[in-house]
Amino acid sequence: MDHRWATGGPPVGHLSSTASPSGGGVHSRYAVPAPSGVGTGSVGGMTRSRGTTPLNDDDTRLDPTAPGPAGTPPAPLLVTADPGLREEVLRLAAAAGVVPRVVERPEAALVGWPVAPLVLVGLDAAAALAALAPGRRGAVHLVGWGPVPDQAFRTAVDLGAQQVVDLPTSEGWLVELLTDVGEAQRVAGRVVGVVGGSGGAGATTLACGLGQVAAWDGTAVVLDCDPGGPGADRVLGLEDHDGIRWEALCRTTGRLSSRALRDAVPRRGDRRGGSVGALTWQAGSVATLQAFAVREALSAARRGHDTVVVDLARGAGALTGELMTRCDEVLLVVVPTLAGVSSAARLRARYADRVTPGLVVRGPGADPREVQRAVGAPVVAVMAEQRGVAESVDLGLGPVRSRRGPLARTCLELLAGLHRAPHAGAGGAAGGAAGGAAA
Repeated sequence: MDHRWATGGPPVGHLSSTASPSGGGVHSRYAVPAPSGVGTGSVGGMTRSRGTTPLNDDDTRLDPTAPGPAGTPPAPLLVTADPGLREEVLRLAAAAGVVPRVVERPEAALVGWPVAPLVLVGLDAAAALAALAPGRRGAVHLVGWGPVPDQAFRTAVDLGAQQVVDLPTSEGWLVELLTDVGEAQRVAGRVVGVVGGSGGAGATTLACGLGQVAAWDGTAVVLDCDPGGPGADRVLGLEDHDGIRWEALCRTTGRLSSRALRDAVPRRGDRRGGSVGALTWQAGSVATLQAFAVREALSAARRGHDTVVVDLARGAGALTGELMTRCDEVLLVVVPTLAGVSSAARLRARYADRVTPGLVVRGPGADPREVQRAVGAPVVAVMAEQRGVAESVDLGLGPVRSRRGPLARTCLELLAGLHRAPHAGAGGAAGGAAGGAAA
């Protein structure tokens, strides 16, 4: 019996979480293979981060004191005259792939204070900087060698800092913070949602095909938000790859970094240099999606990938409608039969106040212009049936095996249109699919 039909799933990357002793929220971090777990503690209303994972000793970096080229995004700001602390933070920044601007005198920090995406203030400079009363802003953290004194939290309140970070115990947390800053300066990934107009329309196959093709020249991830589907990992041939699944993610709270998600999901590299991952369910799972976990995963996926594909559930629900509005484009896969078109038209009407999807007409049947008229949305692609898709999936190769098939050509066409479309951002509504009726 082919092992791919077995109901048992692969081992799931565990999550570590530590509740704050003061009864605050749980701050979770992924242990596969992201940086270390981080907990929270509090003193005087301020948050103290704690972690345990050591990093490597690579401290290769550019000159952090040199001004950046004109037009480059502002760099994170590090304010400290402590040589040891400076070297440690720069080492962690190098691991995160960012180069902070370093200033030793508190008054020199006022120049970049309003525009820096992140400000790290050494405890040696915190009191003097607070005395200068810089304008209030977010993303300010105090950094010092632990254990830090309670006075540091009072200084943090005066400065408007969000956290007091003690090193070296909070290395992993600080690396993730710096990584997110670096990735926030890159163009956010495009998000495309795929939903079937009727059962068996092939939405999951198209979603996974889009992920595979997007991975030819970039990073892609498929978020499987259809608990009734076959599982994106199985369609992509990733079910034997270790990684986190929805069941574990839905049991955690707290911010999810893009690096943690990218490293934790089952993933496979493409020979062309990209990679595709999948966030899906364990085989045989009956768990339900939690809205907070889906929002956090989508946000992290957009920050950390070039292309995000969301496999949407057909069932009516507030979460499906919300996810549609967070996509740059929504594709509705239609089988051009009487039953297929009728079902697609009902689903289109259900979310008419949310999005205008682009129709992907799959297989022979009614004229695409008639499908467009009946459903009330533009046809953006007409895709012929492709032989061998089921066999390719059974072999663990994913639905796309070459550039020459109808599925690969359709995915290339759709992705090209997606990257030309206006960017919806993290929460904007999709403004409608590009393209008109097929000739």
